[in-house]
Amino acid sequence: MDHNLHTLLDRCLVIAEIAQAHDGSLGNAHAYIDAVADAGADASKFQTHIAAAESTPGEPWRVKFSPQDATRYAYWQRVEFTDVQWQALARHARERGLLFLSTPFSFEAIDLLEKLDIPAWKVGSGEVNNLPLVERMAKTGKPVLLSSGMSPWADLDAAVEVVQKAKAPLAVLQCTTAYPCPPDKIGLNMLSELRQRYACPVGLSDHSGTIYPGLAAATLGANLLEIHVVFSRECFGPDTPASVTTAELKQLVEGVRFIEQMQAHPVDKDAMAEDMTALRQTFGKSLVASADLEAGRQLQAGDIALKKPGTGIPAARYNEFVGRVLRRAVVRNELIVEDDVE
Repeated sequence: MDHNLHTLLDRCLVIAEIAQAHDGSLGNAHAYIDAVADAGADASKFQTHIAAAESTPGEPWRVKFSPQDATRYAYWQRVEFTDVQWQALARHARERGLLFLSTPFSFEAIDLLEKLDIPAWKVGSGEVNNLPLVERMAKTGKPVLLSSGMSPWADLDAAVEVVQKAKAPLAVLQCTTAYPCPPDKIGLNMLSELRQRYACPVGLSDHSGTIYPGLAAATLGANLLEIHVVFSRECFGPDTPASVTTAELKQLVEGVRFIEQMQAHPVDKDAMAEDMTALRQTFGKSLVASADLEAGRQLQAGDIALKKPGTGIPAARYNEFVGRVLRRAVVRNELIVEDDVE
């Protein structure tokens, strides 16, 4: 697996964040891989939670969403996959042409994912100030994708310093931890600020539940986009309001690729106009006689009409011909040519 960040980001990398949308169902996890591959995503991303390694039984709920789990800890336990199951998911993603990514939340999760030779690490917003965890990822030498959702500059600076000290490739994602995130909290301005501050690739981790921020970020030159995905808005789970559907993901990918094509092909206005000469003649207007006009007549404004096609004297020269004298008679709707006037 190529771990060069420039290779990974040879175009805007669209990461479909599946996270826990599978709700512990291995079948659903595999189905999500197929769905995001069909939608054109570049990467499928999960979250690798190992309850005993990352939480205590007393961990509080952020949102009490699961009626079948008595505690948050019980939920983490229920949605865990085994090493063998993770291997199968990684293999499936690669067979579908996807990068396989997953965010680790413990040293044990890093060890598990390292065995799968993931191409990059994603640091979740809540782990930015977990510098030992960030350092463990960075020391592998693989790219570190750092999300900034909950962090002030000081915490981001510290995490970036850890990654840079390890000489691991770095990308930083603007993120606002709100589910769903309203437009006034997206923070597109942060893309340029992050790029200037850290001199690295930047992206957007979006929780708006729409495709609009992703399209805007791509237009602003984002190197990567991460967006939560669900099969439909009727799906179970706390991230559903902040997710796009797999159908919307396809729209987003198509939009991003369209934007990239536009950006890759700047238009020369004059050259484009020259290419459209025939079309301009079809849609353009020429000077024509508005009525039958006799030779020797001094043309009045009402004598000249502006009509298609644009193969004659352009309408823009109208004022040049008012007041000039006809050398010959012309009939109604006949094109007026240079030799017709004195």
